[in-house]
Amino acid sequence: MPGTILLTDHPWPEVEIETAAFASAGFELVADSIETPEGKHVEFLVDRHDPVAIMTCWAQVSAAAIQRPTSLRIVARMGVGLDNIVVSAATRRGTWVTNVPDYCVEEVSDHAIAMLLSLWRGINAMDRSVKAGQWNPASARLERVSEKTIGIVGYGNIGRATARKMTRGFGCKVLVNSPSLLRQHVAGTQLADRSVVADLATIQQNADAIVFHAPLTPQTRHLANDVFFAGLARRPLLINVSRGGLVDNDSLIRALNTGKIAAAGLDVIEGEPAPPASVTARSDVIATPHVAFTSAASLLELRQRATQEVLRVLRGEAPRHPCNQPVTL
Repeated sequence: MPGTILLTDHPWPEVEIETAAFASAGFELVADSIETPEGKHVEFLVDRHDPVAIMTCWAQVSAAAIQRPTSLRIVARMGVGLDNIVVSAATRRGTWVTNVPDYCVEEVSDHAIAMLLSLWRGINAMDRSVKAGQWNPASARLERVSEKTIGIVGYGNIGRATARKMTRGFGCKVLVNSPSLLRQHVAGTQLADRSVVADLATIQQNADAIVFHAPLTPQTRHLANDVFFAGLARRPLLINVSRGGLVDNDSLIRALNTGKIAAAGLDVIEGEPAPPASVTARSDVIATPHVAFTSAASLLELRQRATQEVLRVLRGEAPRHPCNQPVTL
């Protein structure tokens, strides 16, 4: 075998797709647990197998894990975000970092909208009530979705998909925000999808729901904190389908308790895979276990594209979705 490829974690039950593709090219795949391992365990696996490539879903790939292999050519993120990879360490040692930036755009966007609809139309709450033996239509306090203003924080592929669906599909007013947008357009500019560029303060003052589609960076960590919630004017819904670290859990609880937000829909929660029950057990929170990206089609696409990206680099080709520019190759 010309080298070993380490798959740190895989939230699907088998690795036949990856194993077959790598074996046909003469590489051995070593796949660890379905569960996400600790960063130290990843370092142990690296020391044991000396991989030429690391593929990771959610496991932390530390600077040590990147520095220790004899000939590490690529760290491939099986997903979009890069907050679990020390990209700078890879860049310094001449290792590519890649991702699959657009495999689950429709799924994550749909999931965010499903959470909005469930909360505004009372689906989860009334389902629980009916199952408990109650049939009380007079208790419904439901909303007309088309009259709502939605703020979207993060306007990448997924943010654009959500904006398009909510403006054209539901007739909502949509305010969109990202640093790159505000560099390119003045606030108030209407975009092709009918959304309107807005600064964060405008979203805080006008949105009936705020959807996070932003990456987790040092600048966005705990973006939703006490100061953020204090600036909200309309008791909006809060939807997070991006990264748990965007929302400070303690601040979220205080905002729910004081009525600064009406409810929250969370696919990601800081502390996962064991998020605090103080968040998840609340009746004004609906939560799913970081599955917004998932469908049969999206998982197949993710696995195939990430595998082919690794093979591309190992053949000496440039990756199609580089996330860094290695200093040396």
